[in-house]
Amino acid sequence: MPEALASAFQTKGLIWLIGAVCVAGLVRGFSGFGSAMIIMPVASSVLPPIKAVIFLVAGEMLGPLPNLPAALSDGAPKDVGVLMIGALVAMPIGTAFLSIIDPNVFGWLISAVVLALLVLLVNGWRYKGELTRRLTVATGALGGFMTGFAGIPGPPVIMLYMASSLPISVIRANFLLYLLAVDLILFPFLWLSGLMVWQVFFLGLLIGIPNLVANMIGALLFDPQAEALFRRVAYIVIAASAIVSLPIWKG
Repeated sequence: MPEALASAFQTKGLIWLIGAVCVAGLVRGFSGFGSAMIIMPVASSVLPPIKAVIFLVAGEMLGPLPNLPAALSDGAPKDVGVLMIGALVAMPIGTAFLSIIDPNVFGWLISAVVLALLVLLVNGWRYKGELTRRLTVATGALGGFMTGFAGIPGPPVIMLYMASSLPISVIRANFLLYLLAVDLILFPFLWLSGLMVWQVFFLGLLIGIPNLVANMIGALLFDPQAEALFRRVAYIVIAASAIVSLPIWKG
């Protein structure tokens, strides 16, 4: 164990991983989402695909826990359960693709997904139809596939809830519950599938401690009146993370 951790702490780009996890904690603590879009572009630039996903899961496992009681109170756990039905079905399919994809292709796809979502959000695109149960399950399935394939479960669900008329406190709480549920399911799935790399997992878990602190600070900053300003800042951070992590910058 000590040898494995010592090896993990020699990971190239460790300082960038730590910085990404801390910034991601602030964003997630405030808005309930966005952390994977910050961590994964950075992680995919210094780690192979599977290790990047493992690092993400471990790095985010502890962070949301202090905000969980409030999320259960403010959110709609039953709606999150409907999302998870689809996620459970599609996650193994995404993971099957993850295990065979080329790392450079993976890096391009991660950054492309993040930038595409960012463009949609910044331009105010919204789904105007009815949020039916079937649509919710399908959205969860797409999120589950993206979880297994790219480690980014949020984009489809973000677009779904941003289209709703729910109060921002409910939307934020549902984001937190959904993303935490995905992480808790993905962890044993990776383990039982024989894909777990324990030194990377423990590295992510240790780096997850400052992520926890950052989540708490982000939650304290949450104020619906300041949402527009904070999201503009978050968009800048997300865009910078995706652009800097494009494979084109690798020597």
